[in-house]
Amino acid sequence: MRSVIATLITLVILSGGIGQAQPLPDTLRLRYEAVAQRILKTALADSSAFERLAYLVDTFGPRFSGTPQLERAIDWVLEAMRQDGLENVRGDTVMVPRWVRGNEALELRHPYRKKLAVLGLGGSVATPPEGIEAEVLVVRSFDELEARRDEARGRIVVFNVPFTTYGETVRYRVLGAVAAARAGAVASLVRSVTPHSLYTPHTGGMRYEDGVPRIPHAALTVEDAELLQRLQDRGQRPRLWLYMEAQTLPDVPSRNVVAELVGRERPEEIVVVGGHIDSWDVGQGAMDDAGGCVAAWEAVRLLKRLGLRPRRTIRVVLWTNEENGLRGALAYRDRYRDELDRHVLAIETDAGVFKPEGFGFTGSPEALAVVRAVARLLAPIEADRIWEGGGGADIAPLMREGVPGMGLRVDGTHYFWYHHTDADTIDKLDPHELNLCIAALAVIAYVIADLPEPLPRAAGG
Repeated sequence: MRSVIATLITLVILSGGIGQAQPLPDTLRLRYEAVAQRILKTALADSSAFERLAYLVDTFGPRFSGTPQLERAIDWVLEAMRQDGLENVRGDTVMVPRWVRGNEALELRHPYRKKLAVLGLGGSVATPPEGIEAEVLVVRSFDELEARRDEARGRIVVFNVPFTTYGETVRYRVLGAVAAARAGAVASLVRSVTPHSLYTPHTGGMRYEDGVPRIPHAALTVEDAELLQRLQDRGQRPRLWLYMEAQTLPDVPSRNVVAELVGRERPEEIVVVGGHIDSWDVGQGAMDDAGGCVAAWEAVRLLKRLGLRPRRTIRVVLWTNEENGLRGALAYRDRYRDELDRHVLAIETDAGVFKPEGFGFTGSPEALAVVRAVARLLAPIEADRIWEGGGGADIAPLMREGVPGMGLRVDGTHYFWYHHTDADTIDKLDPHELNLCIAALAVIAYVIADLPEPLPRAAGG
């Protein structure tokens, strides 16, 4: 006799896979359609989740790794989770890096004087106490820098690279200081990684390499990068003065937040859903990623309120230090390594809590077929698409150990407008869209955790 999972896989394949117009397999519809509708209706009923999110970001502000603000926010979350009645609530200790921005400034010194907006990049070294003043070399690519490396010596290199995709353009933020230093530059600046700017610089992580001089590295606005480009193109030889006090201090303790809705039959089997509780040190970190944390937390809280206890445990995890180290993700993998073969699925939300469209999924073809069938329960909120390939930074260590992974996909039209800036504030988010994200996460987490059999893993997974 075929299992329920095998039946779902066969029905999905026969019905043509992802197509939103395809009917739900009867097995799944009969078992879960009513409960999914109940979850969706309840999730959309009020704005309490948005109020909780607003309280978090308004009360604690940005939650950068190593800061008191982050730890106070974690204390509040842990206490609120206990009051919610979630189970096994705890903070797992993680040692995290401590980078301190300090004061910073950027000025155009020639052909006229003008203060420019700047944000140092996480992990950068400081300038000398007097700052660095030098002529600029503006380039549009690593290849152009290599071709003009003789001009770079003693200058401040500015990478004026227009946004294409985040994955492509962010290379200049991450690797720009190394490339500029190899060419003999005294500092490097990167055009902020964004498709749209209202004079907002974007921070983010960067790297150095052993054996390469460590030079200051910061982000300037799109507008100023283009200004410097025009000046250079006219032969006006712009000069800048850069001042940064950045420093890296010894590691300090933080915590991963963990709470559970314990499974009724197979509590040792786990579905993880979460986001990262830390943020950069600018703005409120509302979009990235307090919204994702609250969405995951509220999804599990919603199931608790509705009295829905699935077969397996649903574990909400709010990882620390995603932004500048991924220490929380790595610590979770190491702490729970002996449980990973019983982690059925890991779901991450770290793309903003805008209108959800579906999920990206990484796992076996058989598991993909099951997830596509389950996702059809989200058709009423138009979040039922499943893309092949997905996950997230914090669940990546689990996925490398064979755990199937999913990432919530949302309307990303405006995400990189505000990403890592002072503009990442609560007013950019919409209560109804947050509720839609909660609904999508709750349905997927509940049904996958309740299926009679776990998702099939890839061979060797």
